[in-house]
Amino acid sequence: MGNREYDGIADAYKDSKKLSFRRYIEEYTLFKLLGNIGGKEVLDLACGEGFYTRKIKMAGAKSVLGVDISSEMIALARKQEDKDPIGCQYLLHDVSTLELKSEVDVVTGVYLMNYAKSANDLLQFCKVVYNSLKPGGIFTGFNDNVAANPNLAPSFQKYGFEKTTPLDQSEGDVVQYTIFNGDGSAFSINNYYLKPETYAWAFNTAGFSDFSWEGPFLNPEQKGNPFWDDFLNYAPIIGLRAIKK
Repeated sequence: MGNREYDGIADAYKDSKKLSFRRYIEEYTLFKLLGNIGGKEVLDLACGEGFYTRKIKMAGAKSVLGVDISSEMIALARKQEDKDPIGCQYLLHDVSTLELKSEVDVVTGVYLMNYAKSANDLLQFCKVVYNSLKPGGIFTGFNDNVAANPNLAPSFQKYGFEKTTPLDQSEGDVVQYTIFNGDGSAFSINNYYLKPETYAWAFNTAGFSDFSWEGPFLNPEQKGNPFWDDFLNYAPIIGLRAIKK
């Protein structure tokens, strides 16, 4: 299980990191939830081309291992590390079958959990994360907001994407993101809908405590900017956090 569909859109996906919501909401929320990661050992699941892997390392992490199922994404990540080495390591692997030799302090998963097509798929992701963490370790990430049906929201195109999904969502339904890059190109990614209660069940069953949805939070640099009102009021994406008992 994983997402090899990224092999064909790796460069376009990398370019999408330039969209403003990435910086002002996604990145700000992720690092707000991470807190001080100085000296921590971090595992970055569904790392893609290493965008956040590198940012986490530069924020002071002792070590960061990025894992992704897409060979093209990992190739881009390694190419960047070769060009500008900062100490990130990368592993080409299906997250759902990952087994680490030693536990880490923090696991991140930016758009990982929303690739689970069923409750059992989600539980497997949660088990992998749980088994990768030291006791007291933290999981945090960013996710499709399964509590907000995009059919009831205004268009998100001004932020660089649109979401389409059935009006009456059922477990396993596709949530398609069409992303519009600044150069006029577009590409699509499929996530999968699972109920908020299913997420709570999966994290609790895996052994986590204090599972919560968080944010999304707007970078204070943009405070008072009405451009972000629709994004914050209808929150298409959201942070999540859990602690290993």
